[in-house]
Parts: sequence; C-alpha cells; structure tokens
Amino acid sequence: MRKLLIVLAFASVSVVSFAQDDATLKHSVATNTFWKNWFIQVGGDYNMWFSDEEHGRNLDGSDHFGFFDSKRTSFGASIAIGKWFTPGIGLRTKAQAWKAKQVSKADPDDFDYWTLNEHVLFNLSNLLCGYNPNRVWNVIPFAGGGISRTMTHDLYAMQLSVGLLQEFRVSERVAVNLELGWNRIEEDFDGTYGNLIDSKYNRGWEDKDNNLYAEVGLTFNIGTTGWNKVPDVDAINASWQTQLDALNAKLRDAQAENARLQQLLAECSNKPMPTSVKEFITTPVSVFFNLAKTNIANPKDLVNVRALAKFAKENNCDMLVTGYADSSTGTPEINERLSLERAETVKGELIGMGVAEDKISTAHNGGVKILGVDLPIEFDRRATVEITNVPEE
Repeated sequence: MRKLLIVLAFASVSVVSFAQDDATLKHSVATNTFWKNWFIQVGGDYNMWFSDEEHGRNLDGSDHFGFFDSKRTSFGASIAIGKWFTPGIGLRTKAQAWKAKQVSKADPDDFDYWTLNEHVLFNLSNLLCGYNPNRVWNVIPFAGGGISRTMTHDLYAMQLSVGLLQEFRVSERVAVNLELGWNRIEEDFDGTYGNLIDSKYNRGWEDKDNNLYAEVGLTFNIGTTGWNKVPDVDAINASWQTQLDALNAKLRDAQAENARLQQLLAECSNKPMPTSVKEFITTPVSVFFNLAKTNIANPKDLVNVRALAKFAKENNCDMLVTGYADSSTGTPEINERLSLERAETVKGELIGMGVAEDKISTAHNGGVKILGVDLPIEFDRRATVEITNVPEE
C-alpha cells in the first residue's frame, strides 16, 4: 500500500503539470556551449528512514512505527549544482545531510548522515511538449547513484536514487522546487545488523536501508541561460533570393541604361555637327528618369546641362525646362504630375548651378510618345533643357 500511494502521488502531480503548456511558444533549439545553462539548487527536506531490519528481520510487529511517525522522520538540507545539455537532458551533483533516525529498535537513536549523488535529469515537459522558454511548470524525473556516509558509525555505502523534481518558474533566473526522492542504500548502513540469511526479504527495497524525502527549495540559473532557435533555413533562403532578385533588377536597369547610351551615341554619330555656336546652344539637352520616378536616373546627364547653364549665365540668357512622361504607362493624371515634377527637379539643378530662378521657365507635357517607334519608351521619361534667347553672333 505504501508503494502504491507513492506511485500515485508521483503520477498525479505529473499529470497535472502537463496540463499547463503554451504550445504557441515552443520551438526547436540549437545546441549550447559548455558554459551555458548552469544552475544551483538549495533546499530543505523532510525525511523518513526505513531500516533494512524493519522488513520482518529480528523485529516483531509491536516495534514498527507508522509511515509518518516522528520516531522515523527528521529534517535536513541539500545543495546541488548542475547543467542542462539540452532542454530535456541535464546532470546535477547533489549533496544532502541530516540527522536520520535508527528505527531498528523501539527507541530510535539519531545518527549523522550525508549523501552525494549524481543525477541524470529528464525534463519531460520539454521532451514531450517542446521547449517553451515561458513555461511555468516543468516536470523533471531523475535517477542516479552515489555514496553515503554515516559519521556516527563511520560507515560508507553505495546507493541508488530516483525521484521527481518539479520546478515553478518565478523569473528567468529563479524557480521554486518541489522534489520527492528515494535513496536506496546498502543494508546495515545505520549501524544495526539484521538477519542476512533469510532470502525471503531480499527483494526491492526490503534488503536495503531506505530514505524517502520531500524537499522544497529554489533553483538559481547562473551565467547565460536559454536556448536559441534553430535557424529557419527557408526564411534564410527566401532572404537570399530577395537580395538576388534585387541585384538582378539592378543589372537589368544597368543593361537598359547601357542600351540607351549606345542608342544616343549612335544617333549623335549619325547627325551632322552643328555649324555654329547658336545651333549647338539651341539644341535641347535631355535628362532621363526611371519609371514613376522624379529623381534623375544618371548624374552624367547633367554634364551637358552644366555647359548650357554656364553659357546662360555668361550671356544672360533665358532657359526653358520641359518635363515629359511616357504615355505607355500610368494614367493621364499621374503622367501630368510626373512631367511637372521632373521639370521642377531639373530647374532645381539649374538653380544649384548658379542660374537665377527668374531666368528659368518650366513646362510639362504629361504622357507623350514623341521619340519615334524605334526607340524604347524609357526615352520619353525625360526633361529637356534649352536656351530660348541666344544672342546674335
């Protein structure tokens, strides 16, 4: 019955703890370095001692004590240090010390006692439900072994231990612990020797000294804590693809600009050179724009504009800036606005070159197709600059 009650207690606490979980926050994690996710635990415990000799060995029924009888219970303390290697697997080294009670006779004697165990920790909440940094309640069974010593009788013994640790998260650094555990120690550790011949009782915990304990304590996470998410490969690939598409778009724009310049060069090579300064000055100079843009596409277009501006300043000439948009794209309203703003942009450049504002007139023609069917529509996205009152030669 005692064993059944213990198992039921462990099981009920575990089931309740798994009921709370925010699945929306769980995620896969990357491995951590050796110095991450260390913790220290301190606690106080309530202990019950069950001697090897109690299990029908050299004692009659009248000498037994109740499960929670004060003659077999005592209080102790513990400290542990450990590390989580994954969100679900960890190790800790735990030391416990208290005054146990030798219950193999009617009037128990106290004896000083300590244990040192190495435990493997299994965080079932993370193993079964996924890692969640904001989970409040974690269920952590553990198992391990170690060494015990009673100073009163100067005896050492090997032991095995199992238990259930439950952590209640208070903050990123602190958690409250509830722990139930069982230390199974080599027989006669408490200094009293029983009947070692009767094999009837050499089962489970019956041929060993046993310590059951319930503990309340605190866990302190030290150093760097938490687990980084596994990189999202799909998102990374999508990001690289976006950057690659942007570079390809720039390459296409550069190729289009190159084609435009080659076309202009071909046109210029086929035109006769101006026969006079007046013919050269009165030839409109074009400044080009990208689709739906009002900022100048290539600063090189301003080289000839700068020459016209210098001539206009030296000869007190008036200048006209006319803006255009291509009629193949956009609505008439949009193209009207684009042509106006493109003219204003070039006017601002002329003012920056030193031409007086009152010497500059602007016009805008909206969407047009005036450069011929053989030229790309990009060439209609422009503004022209010309001198309107050239002095006589």
